[in-house]
Amino acid sequence: MTVSIVAFDRGTQGTGASRRLRNAGKTPGIIYGGSAEPQRIELDHNTLWHALKKEVFHSSVLDLTVGETTTKVVLRDVQYHPYKQQIQHVDFQRVDARTRLTVKVPLHFKGEEESDAVKLDHNLVNHTLTELEISVFPAELPEFIEVDLSGLKNGGTVHVNDLKLPKGAKWVSHGKVNPVVASAVAPAAEEPAPEAAAAPAAEPAKGKGKKK
Repeated sequence: MTVSIVAFDRGTQGTGASRRLRNAGKTPGIIYGGSAEPQRIELDHNTLWHALKKEVFHSSVLDLTVGETTTKVVLRDVQYHPYKQQIQHVDFQRVDARTRLTVKVPLHFKGEEESDAVKLDHNLVNHTLTELEISVFPAELPEFIEVDLSGLKNGGTVHVNDLKLPKGAKWVSHGKVNPVVASAVAPAAEEPAPEAAAAPAAEPAKGKGKKK
């Protein structure tokens, strides 16, 4: 799937210029990487806002067109306003078909409802990871990695090494050894309701003393 976005060359720079762009409904950005110099760009804010809501925009090689030139890029960073619904800045990195990319790819889970862990043992399934960082050539970059949980047993786990990665893709471990992706957990046993506290025994009525 090809994802395209249009940008425009941005000649001005600086805090004041960026503020004027945002007030005009534009978002400043930059394209960097490769042998070319970094290029300052601007994008339509609303178009970018809606594009960023799509998962595929974050994990695909994009066709970014500026004027007559279309460049293959990946999204690298997005800066949001701390409380406004506004994108402050966006970074794209050029990609080379012969150079590996390191990208975080979302995980899509399927089959847990059909697993013995859920159907027979009524386990709850925890998704410990929601994305996986991989090293891959641009042409092999997947939109997502599928995690099949249909074989999950009572109390079982799925680890990174159990996943089927795309052709040529390598998991970037950062020193971690085969972390858990998802796990089946038995539901907590219901605790018996505490017995009602016994009502205190009534004190015997005090008899009236005899007058002396």
